[in-house]
Amino acid sequence: MNIPETFLPAMLALALAACATPPPFDASASAARAIPEPALMAAVTQQAFFDRITALCGQSFAGEVLTDRPESAGPNAFRDQPLVMHVRECSEREIRIPFHVGNDHSRTWVLTRTDHGLRLKHDHRMQDGSDDPVTMYGGDTATKGSAGRQEFPVDGFSKQMFTREGMTISNTNVWAIEIEPGQRFIYELARTNQERLFQVGFDLTRPTATPPAPWGASQ
Repeated sequence: MNIPETFLPAMLALALAACATPPPFDASASAARAIPEPALMAAVTQQAFFDRITALCGQSFAGEVLTDRPESAGPNAFRDQPLVMHVRECSEREIRIPFHVGNDHSRTWVLTRTDHGLRLKHDHRMQDGSDDPVTMYGGDTATKGSAGRQEFPVDGFSKQMFTREGMTISNTNVWAIEIEPGQRFIYELARTNQERLFQVGFDLTRPTATPPAPWGASQ
């Protein structure tokens, strides 16, 4: 069979393409394409927030009450005692931040990466290390938030515990953490229906001495 010379270059290109080795399968790229863009953007934003706090690991900072509305009457431990946060333990999935109020070492904020976002829990212990009757309450992120602020609406587990313990007023809690690298860290509790707003701010420009281990933790 005589093939016109003008066809030869095209046929040669087709033959080379058929024999070429296909590109290697990129599992990570395939997985990224499988994740909807909004979810991917949320994951990136929340990872940036998580990384900002991880960068503080091992450091402690003094704080003060910024907002306490409505202000409680009489003595107030948060207002009258030294406040210190300690970014004590960090891993790829969890950050533990004891929050010391004077000699009360019962509180630890636990920030966790989940498959769907971020989770904030409050690990409360008695002085002997046993669980406080009200502990591990908190919630998960419902929006992507930002690298500087994440909010955690109260979850079902917490609502059940608050109701059991006669604390139904807390069933509308929304916690938040804000971080401005090299400037400040803010912990917040809000109840919009009750017009409750409590904020403690920590100065990140001045690390302070490491406090004792929180109750229930290994030294």
